[in-house]
Amino acid sequence: MPDDATALAEAIRKGRLTASGAMQAALDRAEQMDGLGAIVHFEAEAGLEAARVIDARLVQADDRLNFAPFIGVPSLVKDLGGPFAGLPVAAGSRMLSRGNENCPDSDLAARMRAAGLCFFGLTTVPEMGLSLSCEPAAGPTCRNPLNPLRTPGGSSGGAAAAVAAGIVAIAHATDAGGSIRVPAACCGLLGMKATRGAMPAGPGFGNHLGGIAGELAVCRSSRDLAMIFEAVLGGVRGPLADPELAPVKRGPLRIGLLTETGNDHPTDPSRSEAVEAAARSLEKDGHAVVSLGWRDFAGPVAASAIALRDIIAVNLATHVAGVRLDVELAEPLTRAFIRRGVAMIGSELWSAMDGAVHASRSFWDIFKDFDLLVAPMLATAPLTLGSLPFDHGDPDLQIRRMTDFAPLAALANITGFPALTLPFGADADGLPLPVQLIAPMGHDRLLLHLASRLEKEDRWQHRYRLAGLNS
Repeated sequence: MPDDATALAEAIRKGRLTASGAMQAALDRAEQMDGLGAIVHFEAEAGLEAARVIDARLVQADDRLNFAPFIGVPSLVKDLGGPFAGLPVAAGSRMLSRGNENCPDSDLAARMRAAGLCFFGLTTVPEMGLSLSCEPAAGPTCRNPLNPLRTPGGSSGGAAAAVAAGIVAIAHATDAGGSIRVPAACCGLLGMKATRGAMPAGPGFGNHLGGIAGELAVCRSSRDLAMIFEAVLGGVRGPLADPELAPVKRGPLRIGLLTETGNDHPTDPSRSEAVEAAARSLEKDGHAVVSLGWRDFAGPVAASAIALRDIIAVNLATHVAGVRLDVELAEPLTRAFIRRGVAMIGSELWSAMDGAVHASRSFWDIFKDFDLLVAPMLATAPLTLGSLPFDHGDPDLQIRRMTDFAPLAALANITGFPALTLPFGADADGLPLPVQLIAPMGHDRLLLHLASRLEKEDRWQHRYRLAGLNS
């Protein structure tokens, strides 16, 4: 039996397991794995009550549940992003208290609940999401369940750790600079940053990062990722809203293959080989594969790093001033980003945004010749804990370190293109070898289709079985 949220929902729907039983199993596994640091805040009773409601509706044969793909499946919310009612976000920071319990659901939260997910806590993030690791001073430090000395990635590292450890099968996540895809890559999961504008951001959360951020989930299977994408997408206007208007392209694809990421942040051989293997596997299906060089990507990647730094800095400065947070409670690196945002003049921000526009144009030019890019997700194995410290005041150093770790991560955010990561094998230490697929705007379903195809090669096995389904 597949070890994912779809299988868990099917067991609940068919009466082999109750939603309450699944929730209790998730809570028990969370307690057993407390040292992982994946969960920063529990609302156990709220989760159990949501599960009891599902069980009662199943007894009553509520027909509306037929449209809920994840009926009764326990899940977790990232401590950063649009609000989920009853789950007070603090963004990994001592500047914020958990006092916003009365916030209503965001549109995305409402759609996730309508899909049947039952939430019982918040997952660990770095302060304000400013890292590809999750080691906030406010605690806890989140560890990779595949190797506790290494990071699970960030900023959705707590979500990825919880899913990889089998506490939950699927968890809410957000991505502004690789924050879904990097943790998924570190933990042997699937994650996607959808086309800009495809994910709901209302009614109150809005587009606070100028279009670079999106919300979705980290998952254990391609079918779970495809189902949550469709469930959350509902109500979006345009081609993506209707699969009939935006079908997956059939016939031979033109695939651009990028295995290198430049001398400044080289990808290690095992990860390059996994990317090559994924492309050659697709080539066997009749698709044409053309190798690409780093030269066409170096400029857009550099521009994306600058734009990411400055958009985040201005956003943080604006937010902190707007809600009057005590900046002295922030970690040194966070304070440095805030200072940069306060000091930045309009022409400097415009220059960064102009670089982002040109990076987007360069990407559009690449996709004139290709239907898909296959590229590295990470340049190295998951970093050891402590590799991305917050005890300094240099935003440029932080951005450079993150770019060295995941050179192409921010490019999809800055340009708006959809990007997906999946594991495609394991290295000599048993850590996942991730591959990134990038498609033109609006072709999210193509990524999901190809992820399903590559997943069938069965090159990666989850180390931890799923609580409830196998316990």
